[in-house]
This record gives sequence, C-alpha cells and structure tokens, in this order.
Amino acid sequence: MKSTSHSPILGVLGGGQLGRMLIQSAINYNQDIHILDPDPNAPCKDLCQEFTVGSLKDFDTVYAFGQNCDVLTVEIESVNAEALKKLELEGKKVYPQPDILKLIQDKREQKQFYKEQGIPTAEFILTENKEEVIHNKGFLPAVNKLGKEGYDGRGVQILKSEEDLENAFDAPGLLEKLIDFEKEIAVTVARNEAGDLTVYPAVECAFHPTANLVEFLFAPAEIASDVEEKAKEIAKDVILKLGMVGILAVEMFVTKEGEVLVNEIAPRPHNSGHHTIEANFTSQFEQHLRSVMNWPLGNPDLRCPAAMINLLGEEGFTGPAVVEGQEVAISEKGVYIHMYGKKLTKPFRKMGHVTVLDDDITKLKEKAMKVKGIIKIKSI
Repeated sequence: MKSTSHSPILGVLGGGQLGRMLIQSAINYNQDIHILDPDPNAPCKDLCQEFTVGSLKDFDTVYAFGQNCDVLTVEIESVNAEALKKLELEGKKVYPQPDILKLIQDKREQKQFYKEQGIPTAEFILTENKEEVIHNKGFLPAVNKLGKEGYDGRGVQILKSEEDLENAFDAPGLLEKLIDFEKEIAVTVARNEAGDLTVYPAVECAFHPTANLVEFLFAPAEIASDVEEKAKEIAKDVILKLGMVGILAVEMFVTKEGEVLVNEIAPRPHNSGHHTIEANFTSQFEQHLRSVMNWPLGNPDLRCPAAMINLLGEEGFTGPAVVEGQEVAISEKGVYIHMYGKKLTKPFRKMGHVTVLDDDITKLKEKAMKVKGIIKIKSI
C-alpha cells in the first residue's frame, strides 16, 4: 500500500488483530503505519503502508525497522525493549516507553512495582522454581504465574490444594493469593506526551471456564458508583506512576467487600476495549493513535450499553477457517462482526469478535448469548 501522507511515520511492532484495528482507525487520518511481524501472512500484511517480516525479539531486526519510523509503538509486549531503548536514545519517540515495556514483560517486577507504589493488589510471594512453590504450600489457595512469556491464559496455574502442586511451574514466577472476587473488571486509561489524560468507563469481564480467555464483556460494568470511581482513580494512578504515554488497560478484581485490586496491566489496546469501536465516542484504537502521536485525546464516554463476544476457534477443529452463522447473526439489530483476517483456526484461537448494542441491559445480555450460540469458527 502506498504512502498516504507526509505526517510522521508510525511503526508498530506486531501485525495481529490489534494492529489491524489500529490501522483501520489510522486510515481516517491518512496516517501512515509500518508493521513488523514474524508471520508473513499476519492480519496487517495488506493494510499497512510497509510490512516487514522479522522477529520482534531480535535486537538488530527491531533496531533496523525503527530506523525508518518517527514514532514506535507495540501491539504485543513481547518485543526487544533494548533495541527500542537505543532508538529512543537516538531521538525516536517510543510509546509505551522501553523501560515500561521491560517492567511489564516480567510479572514479578510488575507486582513489585504495585507494592512499592502503594497500588492495591493481591498478596504475593516471588518464587524461583517448583521447589519453592511447594515450600510455600501454606500460602494456598493461590495462582502460580510465570514471570515471563505468559499471555492469553498461558503461564497461569490455579493451585487450590497440595494435590495441585504437581502443576506448579519450575521457573521464576510468583504465587499470588487466590482472590474470592465478586467481579472482574477492566478500566482503560490513556495519556499523551503533553500529559493529557482520559479514562474509559469500567467494563465487566466473564472468562471462558477452561481457556482462561475473556468470553464475554459487558459495558458498563454493573458495579456501585463508588466502586467505579475507585477503579478509575486506581487506573489513573497506575499510568501516572508509570509516567507512561499511550493507552493502558488495567485489569482488576472487585472483592465481595467492595475492595478493588489490580490484577495485571497491558500497555496497548486490549481485548477488554474492543467494544469501543461501536459503543464509545472514541475507540481504544483511535485513542491509542491519538496518545502516541501526541494528538488531543478523544471523548471516552459510552454512546450505548454494549456486549463484546470473543469469537474463538471451536474445540476439535484445526485448519483453514470456516465461519458458520455469520449472516444469521448480522440480521439482528445492533450486531457488528469483526473478523481478524486469520486464515487458519485452532481451538481457542482468537479469530474475531462481535459487538452487540442495546439500550436495554436485559435484552443486551439475551442478544449476546443468542449471538454466541449462532456463530461458530470451524475448519474445512
């Protein structure tokens, strides 16, 4: 795709669905985007102005890619932060900043940051190996998380009793107290280089029982107004204490006592904000673009209550993807389908999402459940 403008070039590390939806927002502004991704058939391949195939973790590859960009950002945290740091020192704008990426790449450092900065989070113990996890069996029930390389439910084990200890990770990680929560919510916050900050309404997440992935999302979250305000203030506190530029998704637990605890953060557009494309005045993707390019931030408010359904590959199907029920689903009022351009499916792979809008919350949930039963991602 040819260049569309003379504005600064935005380079994105990662060419998956998040990059794809970022490009869809950037097109409205004639904003050129260059993509680096290891997959020659990544979803962004045919949408960006320049597509480079290469490792996101290789120093030389990331550094060379950054030479032709003015601003750099990410759609995945697992990148070579050292190369980005060198580019930053040489005058490139890198958001989120490389030091923040390094912090978030290690859940151990992330948790210690919360503790040191007075950000409410679950009690935890750092562990070096499986033996140390077993030694701390008195801390159970707990969640055992790998320090690095965990994502989308991978690198997480729930250890409720001593019988579960055989599943503990034999690598540096942490034990986090298992929270008996009332709800899981997320708050997205954005900040530009000028220091302007805006925060989205809290959303409520429902997870798949076995895949540990968000299955449903509802906006707004059905929580008390004081809990909502507490969650928003915590999210703002996190991005300000990080000093971060960009968009930040803050995942939280709401306990049965109304306490709000930070679980994890993602310094990029996130699954918990996909509904914003139709449901909010400014989508999370446009907001990320505005923040990293230091443009004025947009209005984050909801236009209408919304649900988001992740379209995951069905169990038992691997191969060329076939979408069933799409035409039936879009015959429903307020249903919007987003497929991610992935040609191959496998069990629980994120293949797309659906946003459902309705002014009536009860009807919204009924419609979301109906749509979930209609659309299936299988293979030939």
